This record gives sequence, structure tokens and C-alpha cells, in this order.
Amino acid sequence: MAGFADVLGHEQTIMHLQHAIQLNKVSHAYIFNGEKGSGKKLLAGIFAQTLQCRAGGTEPCMECQSCKQAVNQNQPDIIRITHEKPNTIRVEDIREQLNGDILIKPYSSPYKIYIVDEAEKLTVQAQNALLKTIEEPPVYAVILLLTSNVGMLLPTIQSRCVVLNLKPVSSEQIKKYLMEDLEIPEYYADICTAFAQGNVGKAKRLALSESFKEMLEHALHLVKYISEMEVTDLIEDLKRINDYKLEINDYLDLLIVWYRDVLLFKATRDADSLIFSQELISIREKARHSSYEGLECIIKSLEKTKLRLNANVNFDMALELLLLTMKEN
Repeated sequence: MAGFADVLGHEQTIMHLQHAIQLNKVSHAYIFNGEKGSGKKLLAGIFAQTLQCRAGGTEPCMECQSCKQAVNQNQPDIIRITHEKPNTIRVEDIREQLNGDILIKPYSSPYKIYIVDEAEKLTVQAQNALLKTIEEPPVYAVILLLTSNVGMLLPTIQSRCVVLNLKPVSSEQIKKYLMEDLEIPEYYADICTAFAQGNVGKAKRLALSESFKEMLEHALHLVKYISEMEVTDLIEDLKRINDYKLEINDYLDLLIVWYRDVLLFKATRDADSLIFSQELISIREKARHSSYEGLECIIKSLEKTKLRLNANVNFDMALELLLLTMKEN
């Protein structure tokens, strides 16, 4: 586990947490709210480790026994709530692991910290059980709720917690991290950064994913050659796209970014602001042979296909219609 100084972005959240430690004004309950991959687990883990660190600073020292235990996830006073059902945290989970345990004083630390990941999965009964504890906690208790949708938590819980909304990290910071720490080539770092939209976890996942690289290659092949394809070729491509069914939003986003690049280049002739900068020859060619109306029609069709698929429209029919629109325009 890293310290706060190693976290990418989230400066305001880190400052808030460090001030609370410094001024000895740590709240009994926090909500870390941000999409999957935004850094909730990392920040909550560092906060918990710092609170239990025997050096008593605003960063974990990494040297004391508590820090070493926290790194190995066996610090006895940092408790992670688990749940057997994948989509539900039941009232029994909260009663057994939190409410039934919280009155026992810390084993060896100043605090007893409970981390509830995916808190949006708490049932109403589980939230009500948790609410009673949040309203009257022991002085040493700190409860950290990590959620990707704060709206799923009862207003009474939200009002009794410090809510920390994790903001997107700047593209410059993410690109620098991908290139320097993960040694990703600049062109590929640009693509992953554009897709991550401020989410460091997503950028890292895409940059290291072989399936995303394959998907990218297929998407680029499709947009370059679709106008020359026969119907039999389109059917073959549809079969390939079926392989990406679970990541279809990422696949369609690749196509949207490509066509936006073409539209941007057609309008400005500016190669510097392209995401797919290495594909300049193909982009220039496509821009020359496409009309503004045609490109806008394709982008609208791609966005409509995403909405249709989210509404559970037949996958093959939606994609067939899309490919024909792309070919015609």
C-alpha cells in the first residue's frame, strides 16, 4: 500500500483527511463516493492505515508493526466487511461483522475501523441496522462506506457521515502516470487516457488489457475498410463484434472517438488534437471521402446503438443496422 503522497489526483479529499488527522477531528463515519476504479479503496485503505500508524503523522510511516500489518491486510483493528451474496449486503452481515463487534475495544490501536466496500448494495434493513451504530458509536469507532452511487444510501445515513465525492483526475496526470510508471507508449497512453475520462483505475485496466488492444485493432480495421466491404464481410465482422459483447460500450466508444477525430480533422485540418494521431493517413483519407452530414449521422447512430443495447434491444439487429449506416455514409 502506498501513502497519500503516492496517490494520483484527489488533492482536496487527501487534504481534508490529513487536516482531520492533524487537528484530531476525525469523524466517526465517512462516505467515499466515486465510480469503480476512481480510487475509493486506495484512499480509504491509506486513511485507515494512517489513523492506526504508531508514528502519529499524516502519512503512514510504513515501518511500525501496525503499518506492516495493514499492508498485509491483517491489522486486527481494520475490519473489512464481507458479504456472500454478490449483489446484496444483508442485515445479518452488518449485525455479525460490525454491530456485534464494535463494542469490543480496539485490540492494539487507537481506533477500530470498519471498511464497507460496495455500500450501495446494503439492503434497507442493513442500512437501518448500520444507522443505529452511526448515531451512537463508541468514541474509538470509524466507519468508512465506499460507494459508486451515494444516492442508494438512506438520507439519514448520508446526513450523519462526512461525504467525500471523488472528482475525475486530470488527463495530463493520467497520461504521465501511464507513460512513466507503466511505460505505455505515448500514442496508446493518449487513447487509454481519453477513454478513462478521469478514472485512473480504468486507464490502468485498459492500458494493461490484451483484450482492449485486440478490440482496438478490430475497431480500427472496421472503420478503415467498411466502405469497401461486401455484405458477407459485414456478417463476419458482426461475428467478431459478438466476442466483445460484454465490453460493447468500450467498443462503440472506440468507433465514436475515431469518427469524431475524422470530423474534427475535416473541419480544422489540425492533426495535433486527434486522439488517434498515429492514424493520420487513414483519418485524412476518410475525411476527404466523407461529408459532414454523413459523419454526424454515423456518430448519432453509434450513440443511439449504445442506448438501444442498454435497453436490451436484440444485439445482432442493433449492430447490423449500425454497420449498414456506417457503410452507407
